[in-house]
Amino acid sequence: MFHGSMVAMITPMSEEGVLDDNALRGLVDFHVEQGSDAIVAVGTTGESATLDEEEHCAVIRRVVEYVAGRIPVIAGTGANSTREAIDLTRCAKQAGADACLLVTPYYNKPTQEGLYQHYKAVAEAVEIPQILYNVPGRTACDMLPETVGRLSSVANIIGVKEATGDLDRLHQIRDLCGSEFELYSGDDATGCEFLLQGGHGVISVTANVAPKLMHEMVAAALAGNRAEAESLDQQLAGLHSALFVESSPIPVKWAMSELGLADKGIRLPLTWMTASSEPQVREAMRQAGVL
Repeated sequence: MFHGSMVAMITPMSEEGVLDDNALRGLVDFHVEQGSDAIVAVGTTGESATLDEEEHCAVIRRVVEYVAGRIPVIAGTGANSTREAIDLTRCAKQAGADACLLVTPYYNKPTQEGLYQHYKAVAEAVEIPQILYNVPGRTACDMLPETVGRLSSVANIIGVKEATGDLDRLHQIRDLCGSEFELYSGDDATGCEFLLQGGHGVISVTANVAPKLMHEMVAAALAGNRAEAESLDQQLAGLHSALFVESSPIPVKWAMSELGLADKGIRLPLTWMTASSEPQVREAMRQAGVL
């Protein structure tokens, strides 16, 4: 349903942490023009954890408005409260989003049965395509392939963003869920190989900074052209690493500021990137040809 390079877009802010609507509009146009295949609004990279519900919904509405049907919009609507996740998912549907991305409930560490019931409740409450999102490195909660397999039969649940970097999971999930279930990498460093082994797309931090090159790499991998995909991915490898030299989205927001596409704004408890990390990120940007 949604394939290709899908940018996990930052939420631009002023230095005071106020949402920057003009920069948001500019970022949307930038990604459409540079070839991103979809925009993920207000995901982890979009600082969903520090936007209140009103702001969260407002950003989704504005992204949908500014995209104006040119590419799909996937709204991040996950929460560690099932009721809040349902409310955000309803908001996304009302805004006209094409799908929703729901991270596993963080901090409260639900059981596998709790995860199943959580996602089932959201899927039954709101009729919109929904993508599961497993990122245990940030949530302290690992949704196992068997649970994804159970959820794949629930109406409205169309795929999973798997961000462990464990390529064995790609095959486990595909075997459990069937060929119609969408498989997305949430790990830029292993995204190329994930696609070459049968994945459908990458929900990418790197695509914020190098959307054209990321689109080209993903397209080559989806076409099964290993040599071309790996060559392009080598140019992106520095970004795959450097954009996590400090907690994401700290480095990527710095990089977008360097490109003149966003102000130096980020919300506490995240802080602006330290000067000692700048050379690594800047060199990675040069390697990718964006500086």
